[in-house]
Amino acid sequence: MKKALLVCLLLVRVGQAEASKPDLSKRLQPTLFAVTMVMIHDVVNPPAASRFYTYCLLGAHELVAQHQKTIVSPTAFARDFTKPAIETKEPYDYHIAALYCILEAGRLILPSGYMLEEEQKKLLDELKREKYSDPLIQQSVQVGQEVAKKVMAYAATDNYRNLSARTRYRPSKADGFWFPTPPGYIEAIEPHWRIIRPMLIDSCSQFKPAPPVAFSKDTTSAFYKLAYEVYSVGKNLTDNQRFIASYWDCNPFAINTSGHMSIGFKKISPGGHWMNITSIATSKAHLNFDKAVMIHSLVAMTLMDAFISCWDEKYRSSRIRPETVINRSISARWQPLLQTPPFPEYTSGHSVISTAVAEVLTYLIGDNFSFTDNTEVLFDLPERSFDSFRKAAAEAAISRLYGGIHYRDAIENGQTQGRAIGVFIVDKLKSKGVRSTL
Repeated sequence: MKKALLVCLLLVRVGQAEASKPDLSKRLQPTLFAVTMVMIHDVVNPPAASRFYTYCLLGAHELVAQHQKTIVSPTAFARDFTKPAIETKEPYDYHIAALYCILEAGRLILPSGYMLEEEQKKLLDELKREKYSDPLIQQSVQVGQEVAKKVMAYAATDNYRNLSARTRYRPSKADGFWFPTPPGYIEAIEPHWRIIRPMLIDSCSQFKPAPPVAFSKDTTSAFYKLAYEVYSVGKNLTDNQRFIASYWDCNPFAINTSGHMSIGFKKISPGGHWMNITSIATSKAHLNFDKAVMIHSLVAMTLMDAFISCWDEKYRSSRIRPETVINRSISARWQPLLQTPPFPEYTSGHSVISTAVAEVLTYLIGDNFSFTDNTEVLFDLPERSFDSFRKAAAEAAISRLYGGIHYRDAIENGQTQGRAIGVFIVDKLKSKGVRSTL
């Protein structure tokens, strides 16, 4: 009887200790947001941002999987990724190691990654205030550093380093092809991104979309009608359409001109916006640290592959932007509401990546999952509520027409492309045992 009572008391004390232990899942969003802020500082372009998010989260995902059997290791589906051995035999907290691994990977891979050293220090100070022992913290940090280093070795094999060795992209001056647009006339962004190794899909061209409507100067042609729709919508925008376009702008570096002066404005990337939505959703769903890390990692991989697929088509079709067509053939003074991004038009990147991610989040967290997005508050726009991930993605897609930067077929075919990517990824995750978290 006394022995049984002693065991019960011991279990109660252990339970109390676990209950009093801080919930590190609350540290996940600020940790990832710190990475996002460095990307904003560095003006990281959208495809590159998705790659950085993927490698920042990959090690954390693997750490969680090695300690929690319900979490499927990324080695089960991430191309060429092998299990990084953790050599230490000393006790460590894998949650601390995972958080530190995110920051350490960001420190190593981002151009201004050194800025994350302050965030690392803040994390350690917070852990000490929460009464974690110094040996446990130090060992956890060491493991996080060790795994981040191995992830960087893996990242070094994805062809990113070969981008700079490719022939410089020279846009065609022929009718119908993309050419740099005002006000910055910036060179094409990542014209060779198709060579980057995907994480989950088979190849960059696996989800090649239907061909774009053929360019034509004929005012009765299907293409001219597409261009005129962009012009007409842009001239008659409602206040709500203007807001939607601005809300999903997600242009990492827009330029405003006044006379001879140009001012650059840094914003979050499309992928960064969806990563923050993922943080909001996992928090609202009250998912534990392990599941939240896994979902963020899977969303990042989906973003990376969706950008690879989209950029493959962009530089295959190299289609002219609406602004160029409209200024040449309809109205020389017309300007889109949003600044035209510096890369070809077809397909719409936001349409592809938003639709793909929405499919993955719908599977993992649920359909008709309502949430309030506060991502754009940082850029002086109010919070916006959505009834589902798919509805948010649909709004992101149509925002490109309101903004004057995409034709309708690039949006709708981009959604079809993104949906196919998302469904393929969901099927792959199901086959590897990744289940819905709700």
